[in-house]
Amino acid sequence: MRSEDSSTAARGAFSAWGFATRLAPRLCLCLTLGALIAGCASTTDSYRRPEVATPAAFKEGALWQQANPQAAEVGAEWWRLFKDPALDGLQARLVVDNQTLRASQAQYRVAQAALARSQSALFPTLGLSAAADRSRARGGSAGDGFSLSGSASWEIDLWGRVAATVDNAGASLQASQADVAAVRLSLQATLVQTYHAMRAAEVQAALLESSLGSYQRSLELTQNRYSAGVASAADVAQAQTQYKTTQAQLIEVRASRAQLEHALATLVGQPAAGLSLATTAQLPAPPEVPLQVPSHLLERRPDIAAAERRVAAANAQIGVAQAAFFPALTLSANGGFRNDTLSGLFSAPNLFWSLGPALALALLDGGARQAGIDSARASTDQATANYRQTVLSAFQEVEDNLVLATSLQAQAEAQNEAMVAARRALEIATNQYQAGTVSYLNVVTAQAAALSSERNLLDLRTRRLAAINQLLKNLAGSW
Repeated sequence: MRSEDSSTAARGAFSAWGFATRLAPRLCLCLTLGALIAGCASTTDSYRRPEVATPAAFKEGALWQQANPQAAEVGAEWWRLFKDPALDGLQARLVVDNQTLRASQAQYRVAQAALARSQSALFPTLGLSAAADRSRARGGSAGDGFSLSGSASWEIDLWGRVAATVDNAGASLQASQADVAAVRLSLQATLVQTYHAMRAAEVQAALLESSLGSYQRSLELTQNRYSAGVASAADVAQAQTQYKTTQAQLIEVRASRAQLEHALATLVGQPAAGLSLATTAQLPAPPEVPLQVPSHLLERRPDIAAAERRVAAANAQIGVAQAAFFPALTLSANGGFRNDTLSGLFSAPNLFWSLGPALALALLDGGARQAGIDSARASTDQATANYRQTVLSAFQEVEDNLVLATSLQAQAEAQNEAMVAARRALEIATNQYQAGTVSYLNVVTAQAAALSSERNLLDLRTRRLAAINQLLKNLAGSW
């Protein structure tokens, strides 16, 4: 029995080898023809970054006057130009605990997995299966069955479908990476703006507290003059109105400061009660911002990089859609053992195997494949338009903040002169009232004008800081 089994196994192996020998030339011929056809076929549109008409220099750049022409280039930690340790500490917490940024980073990991999944199609797929069953036909006896088999399949990427899919996923991954940078940059700028708004509220509260003390003294003076029969009841009422109105404004500003602190806590990933910042009642001096050129803007802004990578991803999808017009060539192999008993499963007579290529092509689909190509090209056109619009919007943002920062500086200088004049007018009106030459209405009017001038100056300083903050954000988008 052992001699017969050996002879049978030898004949089986020889027969398998003979079949494989006869199949090999045909398989090689099929693959060679496929490679030649693939060399003649092009399913992927050659990609070039879309051109955008951009100026050689900023239109409003001539308005920007730097105090120090040798100012250092804006770096990744651009907010340090404000020289505020408390702000630096908040920025360090933001990049670790901000939940919006974490969500963006998770989306990036999703894109990484999508790229790995698309790259897996470049390699063969291997499988292994084992089975045991018991069956019985009507009127017959029961029988057992055992099998152990393995399989392998590999799609030969003749037409570049798999490669285009990988290109699409790779460009999408790069776009997602730029999205993370854009989200981080936007959150950092929002944190700076919110922080400065909170400090501005503190300065405004200090201004109102100072004015409130002055108004209280005026009210007491008016009440004394009324008791002495020098002032009228109307003067007292006007003084009380001025005092209480300012008191209400102070309450509102303090509430605004608390809300801004709550917003800062959310930005750094903390509950509102988990953050408490000491009051400084000071605004930082505007930093020196070096003027950049358009080429730096295009190279460094992550939103522009993300938009450009989405154009590349959409272009690669055209190749995927075009490859559907060509047959899919798959090389597959199967082999294993099958027998009625487990003890003799691995003997030569129980060996089975198959090996060969397969071509699959859809002949009629009602125009679905052409519609896929049209859709992919339309998506590429859409992504291209979005990219160009992003570039144009970026230039507009820089131009807007350049002109805004310079104009607000000029406005602040003029408003400072107006504030000095308003304070002088208040002093004159107060002296005249004490001398009895004018009514208290003149004092109230002068007080309102002086307070309004000081608050307007504070508003201009805050707005200029916000414009410079946005300008730094626009120019510091390292990617």
